[in-house]
Amino acid sequence: MYISFKNEIAMLTAIAIDDEPLALEVVRSLAEQVPFIRLAASFTKAMDAIIFLQKEKVDLLFLDIKMPDISGIDFIRAIPNPPMVIFTTAYSEHAVQSFELDAVDYLLKPFSLARFLKACGKAHELAQFKKLPNQMALPNTVFIKSGYEQVKVNLDDIRYAVSTGNYVQFMLKENNVVSRLTMNEAASLLPGVNFIRIHRSYLAAKKYITKIDKKTVWLEGTELPIGEAYYPDIEKFLNNQ
Repeated sequence: MYISFKNEIAMLTAIAIDDEPLALEVVRSLAEQVPFIRLAASFTKAMDAIIFLQKEKVDLLFLDIKMPDISGIDFIRAIPNPPMVIFTTAYSEHAVQSFELDAVDYLLKPFSLARFLKACGKAHELAQFKKLPNQMALPNTVFIKSGYEQVKVNLDDIRYAVSTGNYVQFMLKENNVVSRLTMNEAASLLPGVNFIRIHRSYLAAKKYITKIDKKTVWLEGTELPIGEAYYPDIEKFLNNQ
């Protein structure tokens, strides 16, 4: 089976690291069927992979977690400026730990071509998003880490964000996305040209604001509180309309 795409797609250079040669052969076989993945090398020894990474540019790692010389978790922590990583493992207990390292995905062996392609697609979209030059127009989507996934969300669909304990809920038109973030991290994620901080616990999408008074912002019928410290920014927003 070969997955074909009509438009030309930028290639990702990848390597695979696993102490089991059969597992490497599976990754190699699946990668050959993904048109935007070039598997440059595979390694059964992590130290050989480190030497390769010091010499060659790599966009993506397919990385096993339980290896005899060093775990995949420790491997990522040990290398400077690591590439994107998709963990491939027979064990599920390290899932949370892997996503704390911003892994693109976590493939539980044995995995299908469809599941492999989905993980590769996430890596490709994330790579293209990171390569956007500063002088280009702002993107209309953002990746939000939710649980074990990086979720692609249209900025136009986000009505507001609210902090609840250690999490931020991004309230969309029809549902919501929950991410383990601080409100400051959420504010950094959402472009200031589109969103405004109105309270220590709230960010509002400017396009949905329909009314403002001294204490409240209305977003098409939804009332959100205004923090006193943020009212000067709201006044600037009003004066620039």
